[in-house]
Amino acid sequence: MTTPRLCVIRPNRESFSESFIEAHVRGLPADIRVLYGGWFPRWRDHHRLLLPPPLGVARARLTTMPRPLREPLRLASDLGLAAFLRAVRCELVLAEYGPTGAEVARACAWANVPLAVHFHGADAYERDILATYGPHYPALFARAAAIIAVSREMESRLLALGAPRDRLHYLPYGADVNLFQGANPAAAPPHFLAVGRFVDKKAPQLTLLAFQQVHAAMPEARLTMVGDGALRESCLRLAKAMGLADVVSFPGPLPHAEVAALMARSRAFVQHSLVALSGDSEGTPVAIIEAGAAGLPVVATRHAGIIDVVVEGATGLLVDQGDAAGMAEAMLTLARDPALAGRMGAAAADRARVHFDQRTQLNRLWAILDAARIAGVRR
Repeated sequence: MTTPRLCVIRPNRESFSESFIEAHVRGLPADIRVLYGGWFPRWRDHHRLLLPPPLGVARARLTTMPRPLREPLRLASDLGLAAFLRAVRCELVLAEYGPTGAEVARACAWANVPLAVHFHGADAYERDILATYGPHYPALFARAAAIIAVSREMESRLLALGAPRDRLHYLPYGADVNLFQGANPAAAPPHFLAVGRFVDKKAPQLTLLAFQQVHAAMPEARLTMVGDGALRESCLRLAKAMGLADVVSFPGPLPHAEVAALMARSRAFVQHSLVALSGDSEGTPVAIIEAGAAGLPVVATRHAGIIDVVVEGATGLLVDQGDAAGMAEAMLTLARDPALAGRMGAAAADRARVHFDQRTQLNRLWAILDAARIAGVRR
């Protein structure tokens, strides 16, 4: 039996914050070709151009082109992508993010290749993205053989945007439970860990505000904030202005193994996700799933897919979005009661092994994709 041929189309070649996409590329049981370089792909394989240079460059700058040229450029680039899909005998396209799906849907139809689109977060919520691509989502939903949402809230959102119930699938991410394991929060010092991009929807400033209250009540408390992003420098300055420079560390983005090691030495994981002023929202934060798998209790907000992962009062403590004082109180609860942190962490690890094992989730994703592929072959 031949290995199914799958094209994964992603906007970025690689990104430390898109480990969920890398898991798809590395873990799905298919012969995978990767296209990348914007919502409409510019590159293929090992940084080789997908389209001839004049067309590829023009397509990448489409919005700056004179209006009369835009549709001819779209037509030519869609024809080029369709020709590539036929040439490599692609049996299914997995578009990572809704705008990617909207950009490649016509080419997939012309190549007679089924399309699955995987939504992840901002593509279902952010106002600027929806203003540009929302009008194209109905056509995308009509053409897509499968549509995947990573949280129950996102599932409802996509239904409201017009996604058909019979082709919409709820499937949260998974964690590598062999890597993320071994935390012992009951024995760990009151060190808190945050992992994620420094962006508005993760509100790292509110995590710092909460920790300031924790440190005032418990001077031995420490916080490590792993990651990078537009707000990192302002958070560094804020920590210094708060007098926390010696007790909050900002190591930048770290490999998964180093993150797992930090989790193994921490009391709890913290994240203050909220709906940004732009409308941007989380899907389901992978780091929260990984923290649970490692055996850490989570202190976070009642936001998006977080409530699908964290069982309030059993595997972690949740507060309302924007409630920094409530977050501080929840952190102090775990700082002062290591036995409670241990019980919650153990429950989180058990839940992750049952519901969020990465291999199991990839198998479930492949079942969705393969069904779409087979249905396309039978048409």
